[in-house]
Amino acid sequence: MGWLEDLGQPDMTFPAGEAVVRLRRKEIEDPYSGAVTLGDWSEPDEATLAGAFVASSSTSENASAARSALLEEKSLYLEDPDADVQMQDRIRAQGVTYTIDGIPSADTNPWTGWRPVREIPLKRWVG
Repeated sequence: MGWLEDLGQPDMTFPAGEAVVRLRRKEIEDPYSGAVTLGDWSEPDEATLAGAFVASSSTSENASAARSALLEEKSLYLEDPDADVQMQDRIRAQGVTYTIDGIPSADTNPWTGWRPVREIPLKRWVG
């Protein structure tokens, strides 16, 4: 056996992680065309994602003569790489709601099949 096989595939867990809430707009049917679309954010479906934590990434300022705004960027880390999170969802953590910035994906090591924790970039505009 080589050194890689000796490592095995240890479970990666967050013993001091937190539960975050995934918000998803409900699907609605257009009464005229019959097409199914996403509704508004007034009453989203909520699901708790256990084994997660949100870490700071960066904050930057976007200032103009008429307005000043801050862009806060964070990353959501999930123990479960198969957690149901999609790019149009929102995440509520620590009392703050963030939008997902990008397409959530889960990687798999092509040699061992090991799957690391899932990182999902988040953002929030303030101001």
